[in-house]
Amino acid sequence: MAATTGPASRRVSVFPSPQELGPALAQLVLERAAAAAGGRHFSLGLSGGSLVEILARDLPPAVASAAVSPAGWLLAFCDERLVPPEHPDSTAGAYKAQLLPRLPVPGPRVLTAPPGLPPAAAAAEYAAQLRQVFPGEDVPVFDLLLLGVGPDGHTGSLFPGHPLLQEKEKIVAAITDSPKPPPERVTLTLPVLNAARMVAFVATGESKAAVLKRILEGDEENPLPAARVQPRSGQLRWFLDESAAKELTIPVEKHSIL
Repeated sequence: MAATTGPASRRVSVFPSPQELGPALAQLVLERAAAAAGGRHFSLGLSGGSLVEILARDLPPAVASAAVSPAGWLLAFCDERLVPPEHPDSTAGAYKAQLLPRLPVPGPRVLTAPPGLPPAAAAAEYAAQLRQVFPGEDVPVFDLLLLGVGPDGHTGSLFPGHPLLQEKEKIVAAITDSPKPPPERVTLTLPVLNAARMVAFVATGESKAAVLKRILEGDEENPLPAARVQPRSGQLRWFLDESAAKELTIPVEKHSIL
């Protein structure tokens, strides 16, 4: 049974492990890409961390099985660390090394924040790229955003208690004092996250259990960043493994090993 607590469009899916979660997430990507077909690109926003490994493992075989061409896809990043692309902390660099070579050619168009600029300039340049590919939209409306969540409740590079949580005008913001290194980053802002047609959070591991209970079951006066992601007219999905979901008491969709 789907979760009924919280936003009407929210669904919480729990899988035995990341190995079972991955194919379901890949299938969601293909479903959203098919829904976007019809003369416009499929816009997909990606986060880093463990999500890179999951998508690199499970999305290419799903694309191959469905005989789908990613040539009409537009990939962007929900946040980026301002380090050289070859640096291990680079989200774009990780996807270019692990995922993109495994997709059919021609591959998707990829937007990246330029790493050689100061944070404010990099944010402005990334925002300009987004405005170019989302013409006529005050706030870009992504077909699908894939987000992670940290043990502190941060998502993207939006951290608890940070002034960027109050940003209403910018679609991309610079951060120079990230509490998690590296300190200089750019990030999509909450107006963009909450404009998406669908947002899917992915969280695995026992270290996420306590914060997920706060996010999914809490009613806090000052919500954690991930809890502030509530798409205005879109859908909200959560993909969790059993370890991450171990403290939840709300109804969830439980998926077994096939």
